[in-house]
Amino acid sequence: MPRWSSKKRVLEHEHSRFWMPQLIDTPEPNLMREIFPYEKVPLIDFDSRILPIDPAEDMFITDTTFRDGQQARPPYTVSQIGTIFDLLHRLSGPQGVIRQAEFFLYTAKDREALDLCRSKGYAYPAITGWIRAVESDLNLVSEMGIGETGILTSVSDYHIFLKLQLDRKTALKKYLNIVHTALDKGIIPRCHFEDVTRADIYGFCIPFAMELMKLREETGVDIKVRLCDTLGFGVTYPGAALPRSVPKLIRAFIDDAGVPGHLLEWHGHNDFHKVLVNASTAWLYGCSGVNGTLLGFGERTGNAPIEGLIIEHIGLHGNTQGIDTTAITDMAEYFQGELGYRIPPNYPFVGEEFNATRAGIHADGLVKHEEIYNVFDTRRMLNRPISIIITDKSGIASVAYWVNTRLRLHEDRRLDKRHPGVVKIYKRIMQEYDQGRNTSISTEELERWARRYLPEFFVSEFDRLKQRARALAAHLVDEVVQSDAIKSMEPERQEPVLQTLVDLNPFIQYVYVVDAEGRKTTRNITHIVDKAKYDSARVGDDLSDRPWFIEPMRNGKVHVTDFYTSRYTGALCITVSAPITNTEDEIAGVLGIDIRFEDLAKMEEDESSRGAVPQR
Repeated sequence: MPRWSSKKRVLEHEHSRFWMPQLIDTPEPNLMREIFPYEKVPLIDFDSRILPIDPAEDMFITDTTFRDGQQARPPYTVSQIGTIFDLLHRLSGPQGVIRQAEFFLYTAKDREALDLCRSKGYAYPAITGWIRAVESDLNLVSEMGIGETGILTSVSDYHIFLKLQLDRKTALKKYLNIVHTALDKGIIPRCHFEDVTRADIYGFCIPFAMELMKLREETGVDIKVRLCDTLGFGVTYPGAALPRSVPKLIRAFIDDAGVPGHLLEWHGHNDFHKVLVNASTAWLYGCSGVNGTLLGFGERTGNAPIEGLIIEHIGLHGNTQGIDTTAITDMAEYFQGELGYRIPPNYPFVGEEFNATRAGIHADGLVKHEEIYNVFDTRRMLNRPISIIITDKSGIASVAYWVNTRLRLHEDRRLDKRHPGVVKIYKRIMQEYDQGRNTSISTEELERWARRYLPEFFVSEFDRLKQRARALAAHLVDEVVQSDAIKSMEPERQEPVLQTLVDLNPFIQYVYVVDAEGRKTTRNITHIVDKAKYDSARVGDDLSDRPWFIEPMRNGKVHVTDFYTSRYTGALCITVSAPITNTEDEIAGVLGIDIRFEDLAKMEEDESSRGAVPQR
C-alpha cells in the first residue's frame, strides 16, 4: 500500500497571505530519516494535494554532455568535442531547442575545446561554464569571456553539514557572495541547487531563491536556478509530498519564491528509472529548461538522455521546430564507431533492435503494414528503417530484408533473396530450428553469419581493431602533449610523466621524446620486462628520417603509422606521434608512443582499455 501520510503535511503558512518563507538555521542537519532511512529503500510520502498542470510557455533543453556526461566516461579529445558539438547544433534546430551547453574550464584541453566550439559561430547551443562556488573558479569564466556560468550551490543538509561542514546561514552567505561577485564581473549566475530532492524546501531553498530574485530585481540580470535531483529521488505521482514531488518543487519555486519559469531548469539523474518522466513533468508544471546529456551519460546511473528529450519535446510541442532528428542516428553511430561505446540493442531510438518486430511476418507484409509494428516513421525521422527479428517463420525474404537493412544497401545495391550469401544464411537459420531451437535468432548470430557468407560487405575484425588502436592512440597522445611537463622539453620533468603513462597502459610498449632536430632526448621508457631489449636505443640518437617525426613536424598534427614489426621486441605495433609546442606555439619536439597491437586486441572487450592519462 502507498505510504499515505497520517499527518497534514500542508503547513498553515502555505495558505496565509501574511506568511513569508525565512531561512531556518538549525544547529543539526535535518536528514529527513522518516523519508530517507538509508538502511531501507527511500520512502515516498504523500500529502494528497493535487496540483493542476501548468506547462511552461517556452520548453527547451540544455546540455551537459561535456560536463556531467564527461564525468562518466574517459575524457573526450578536443576534436571529438567539436564533432559532438556539431551534432548538438543539428539537434538544436534554428529555434534553439537545445538552448545551451555547459563546459568545464579547468584544464588547457577544456579551454581549447571551448574555443573550438565557440569558433564555429553557432547561435545554438550557446556556451556556458560550470564552476564551484569559489572566486578562483569564477576568474576562469571571466578570463574565457563566457557570459553565463553554472555555480555549484548545494542545498540539502547532507551537503551543507556533512560535505561542506557548514551551517545553513553560512552556506547561504557563501553562495550569495559568489553570486554578487559574478554579477560584479558581468557574468550571469545560474545557481545549481544540488540535492534539492533531499533538501528543506521552505527552510532553506525557497529563502535562498527569494534572495536571488531580489538581486535580479535590483540588478536587472536574469539570475537562473537549476534544480538538481542529484540522486534521482524525484517522483511525479499525484499527491506526492515535498521534497520528492517534482510538480510541487517546480510550483514552489515559481509561486512561492517568485522564480519565473523561463529562468528555472531541471537536472535529473536516473537512480530510480525516473529521469525522463521527471524531466517531462518539470516542463508540464512550468519549468522551461530541462538538462540532459547525449545517450544519458552522467554520474552513476546517468542523466536524462537528450535524444529522448528531443522526441518528448516534439510530442509535447506538436512539431519539430526545425530539429534535424536524423542527427540522433548519426550521433549514435559516432559514439559507437569513433568512441567505441556499445549501445544496448534495446536502447530506445538508437539501439540496434529498438524498432525491430518479432511478429514473424514476411518482409513483404512488413513493408505493406509497417505502421502496425513501428512507433513512428523511423526511416523519415531517424533514418532508421524498421528491422525484424528472425525466426523459423520469417522466410528467406525476411533474411534478405534484414541483410539489406543492416548493410544499408539501397536500390540497385540491394541483395535479392536468391543471392547465394542470403541463401546460406537462411539455411543456417533453418538448421538451428531443425535441431530443436525455439528462440529467435539474435542480432549477434545474424551478424556473425553475414560476416561469414557476405565478407565483402564488412570491415574485417582486424581492420576494426586497427581503427580502434588508432583512435585510442591519438586520444592518448593528444592528452599527454598538453602537459606542462611535456611542453617544458626538460627530460627530468618529462620522464616521470611518460613512465606513469606506460605503467597505466600495459599495451604501450615504448615512449620517447625527440627535439626539433629529431634527436632523442629522453631515456628509454618502457615496461621493466622490456628494458633490456632497448639497450641499443640511446639518448642523442638521430631519428629525423622517421615518418612519425617528419609528419608532425611538417603539418603540426597527430600522426599514426601503419602496422609494423618492432625491431626491438618483434611485436606487431603502431606508432602514434604528436608535436610538442612551446608557449609561442612553435614546435619544440615530437612525442612518440609505440603500441603493442596484440595487447590492445586482448583488451578490446574491456571498456577500460581506453587508457589512462596521468594527471598534469
